[in-house]
Amino acid sequence: MKKQFHILRKSRALTLKTIEGLTLEQLNKIPEGFKNNIAWNIAHLVVTQQLLHYKLSGLNCLCPDELIETHRKGTFPTKDFTQEEFDEVLDLFAGLPDTLEEDYEAGIFKEYREYPTSTGVDLDSMDMAIPFNNFHEGLHVGIIFSIKKFI
Repeated sequence: MKKQFHILRKSRALTLKTIEGLTLEQLNKIPEGFKNNIAWNIAHLVVTQQLLHYKLSGLNCLCPDELIETHRKGTFPTKDFTQEEFDEVLDLFAGLPDTLEEDYEAGIFKEYREYPTSTGVDLDSMDMAIPFNNFHEGLHVGIIFSIKKFI
């Protein structure tokens, strides 16, 4: 599983490098033809990782409930992030992969509620959820790259 955590950290580092130098206005902009923006995608990745790993394991998520409600699957941006709000999201985005690995190694994930994903993959364990989350992150990194071309 070490390699999966390495992939997650590399993916997040690539995402952070990709948005380096963008203004808050650019991060919040929804280009024509898109349903969301870069800031929403990054918050969505934080939320999805927490739901797939902690919530489905019967544990409390490590991000605010409000962030979950506004950035879970099926949501769209309803307001722009302030700089302070987005900085908090970036802190979670950068730090939670390490916390996940520590928690996994500590053995806190003892149960897992089966979850059928929208891609047709049925997750039934953390050992499936962690690689699936990496797949999901890859999809959204691609979306972030696409959005960046239009802002």
